[in-house]
Amino acid sequence: MIGKFKNARSEERYLAAYDEIAVRWPVPVRDLDIGTRYGPTRVRASGAAGPPIVLLPGLMGTSLSWYPHVAELAERHRVFAVDTLGEPGRSRQTRPMPTAAECADWLADVLDGLGPGKFLLAGVSRGGWLALTLAARTPGRIAGVVAIEPPGFAPIGRRFFFWSAREVATWFDPRPRAAVRRTLRPLLFGGLKYRAHHPPEYLFTDDQLRAVTVPVRLVLGERSVIHSAREVEQRVKALNPLFDVEIVPRATHALPLQRPELVTARILTGWCRASEVQ
Repeated sequence: MIGKFKNARSEERYLAAYDEIAVRWPVPVRDLDIGTRYGPTRVRASGAAGPPIVLLPGLMGTSLSWYPHVAELAERHRVFAVDTLGEPGRSRQTRPMPTAAECADWLADVLDGLGPGKFLLAGVSRGGWLALTLAARTPGRIAGVVAIEPPGFAPIGRRFFFWSAREVATWFDPRPRAAVRRTLRPLLFGGLKYRAHHPPEYLFTDDQLRAVTVPVRLVLGERSVIHSAREVEQRVKALNPLFDVEIVPRATHALPLQRPELVTARILTGWCRASEVQ
């Protein structure tokens, strides 16, 4: 099935909020609509030069979730922030993507549409999963991956859903430190009226992790509710020397909100490590 809003009114209100937030993008931007076999994908392009970085948001995050990071990234890189197809945003799904392989095919189409050369993929949560999924299947266009709290290493259980309910409550926090939440919360709550159709839960096999031939940096929260960070670290290091793991003390699955400066820094060093390996 194809993801869509519950009704036209919900979509109109969501896109109005999207456009209002989009004008806060802190650097010059050009909106691209990249044709893929599953539908046109909206990409926000910033930065004049430098090795290219593709930014993949978490679930319901949209490209706009990267606005706290893009100014620093665009100083040194060409940056492409993606609205994930099959989720709320300005991408338009026209064909189902019922399997992980088709999700990887969609992302490969996006890279092809952005032009020649290799890209560093940086993804949060589901965005990290998408990056790793493509890297394990067809890494030819990828220079490296920075994945922040990606799923795919353990089944998602009740603990995550209880944590999510508590996390949503923090989006009402009026204090200054919650500025990012205040900016993006119209999209979060508007996105709840979008019916997404994602592939069934997909866990990486040992063979898939061994098949990755580009450098990968996993940034995991010590208190993550989607996996045991220590177990993930032990597993990937035993399987593939190209994996580097950082466990952030006291951080949860909301690591990008808790440590945004760390996320930006790790993405910036991603191309350095990719160059060393190449």
